[in-house]
Amino acid sequence: MAEQQNRLRGLSLVDAGAAAAVLLAVAGVIWSPKLSGAVARATGAMQPVEVTVDIKHVPAADPQALVQQIKNDGRTSLVIRNQPHGSVQVKSVTLLSRQVALMTPQGTITVVPDPNNSDFSTFDARIELQGEGQLRGGGVVLGNQALKIGSPVELEGPLYRVKGTVSGIAVEGN
Repeated sequence: MAEQQNRLRGLSLVDAGAAAAVLLAVAGVIWSPKLSGAVARATGAMQPVEVTVDIKHVPAADPQALVQQIKNDGRTSLVIRNQPHGSVQVKSVTLLSRQVALMTPQGTITVVPDPNNSDFSTFDARIELQGEGQLRGGGVVLGNQALKIGSPVELEGPLYRVKGTVSGIAVEGN
């Protein structure tokens, strides 16, 4: 009995701190997002996901050049709720034209292109992205973030950083 008490007295706060650090490191490895993503990929839980992002009213000197830049890069960094997801493939970029509704003297409504586009050019686009995600009960999960229609995202490349909104999600095979 005395021998067991002497062993316990030999343990110090430094030993307890070291044991706590080891336990935290093991827990971090087990619950690591990269590890869980690798396990999901290995088990076949990852599926190709197509995400459509709408970007509206971003001031741009040359919107056509920005579209061409995004197409030429072929990939963009995706940030979901201020959490970096990583790089995803750009499938297509479509420049959208802004429209204005006008009332005619006859009382009918007509839709015409916004005449201010030539003076105040803005980048309004629909971008289709291709990535890998998991289908869970709460929807599609990309980079450990649940992604739903209406979720705010950011797309970032070498010469741009724009905010957009998810407007469509399609999981291949479903």
